[in-house]
Amino acid sequence: MAGDTQYTIGELARRTGLSVRTIRFYSDAGVVPATSRTAAGYRLYDVAAVARLDLVRTLRDLGVDLGTVRRVLDREIGVGEVAAAHAEALDVQIRTLRLRRAVLRAVAKRASSPEEIELMHKLARLSDEERRRIITDFIDESFAGLAVDPAFEERMRSALPELPDDPEPEQVDAWVELAELVGDPDFRATVRRMAEAQAAELGRGSYPDDPARLGQLTGEKISAAIADGIEPGSDAARPIVDEVAAAYADAYGAADGPEFRRDLRERTEIGTDPRAERYWQLLAVINGWEAWPAMTPSFQWLIEALRSHESPA
Repeated sequence: MAGDTQYTIGELARRTGLSVRTIRFYSDAGVVPATSRTAAGYRLYDVAAVARLDLVRTLRDLGVDLGTVRRVLDREIGVGEVAAAHAEALDVQIRTLRLRRAVLRAVAKRASSPEEIELMHKLARLSDEERRRIITDFIDESFAGLAVDPAFEERMRSALPELPDDPEPEQVDAWVELAELVGDPDFRATVRRMAEAQAAELGRGSYPDDPARLGQLTGEKISAAIADGIEPGSDAARPIVDEVAAAYADAYGAADGPEFRRDLRERTEIGTDPRAERYWQLLAVINGWEAWPAMTPSFQWLIEALRSHESPA
């Protein structure tokens, strides 16, 4: 009968594709013991042993250690439990390999130095929580002890880098640049000054209700002026400056004039730094958001225009 079929170790090797040496190892380890022996002492294996050996090979191919294989075969733990644990481990390995691939592609694209390669690999392999911690530490230091605009602070704290499991080289590049940026002492000091200026305005009760709208107005009006080739110190710039300054004066509850324009220029100078805009652009690349618009040129134009046109027409 088929159930009484016995296989020698050589026959079992041919049937399973495993080497005689491997089968003998599993047999000696008690994982797939021989069913019986011939009169001459040669091992024999029945159909159940064949099935057991197939399962052992499958689990070993999946990376399950021999001790765990033995526990599965002895019914101490279920195959499903083992499979779930190893699937999770494989997920981690796959994410790691994808990150390494992205780093290598970024290195190939940039022709990075050994020092850059080391930094890139170190930063890219951080966990999501470790990456977020780098940014939240930067934000904590920037706002510590200051009563800044709650909506602005919430926006900063909710916009954290989420490097995907299979990032593009550009996303790895952006993450490395972002980590270097928030670690720059000069940039941190600049953002702290911005936060202090905002807190001071709030303390004086002179902070606008909708600063985003003012920023949008500035961008729309001045980007159009820049596109038209209007220089900030020219006569053609005056009506644009007057319109923008009047909007800010209304938002701040003040009268437009030389003193207000000097204050507006100083506030704009404090709040305008290309690195601050770069911070948001890098987050957009990392997180796959829509590209962050370039606003710095518009505010730099406004600063020069306010210096040239200190009084409304």
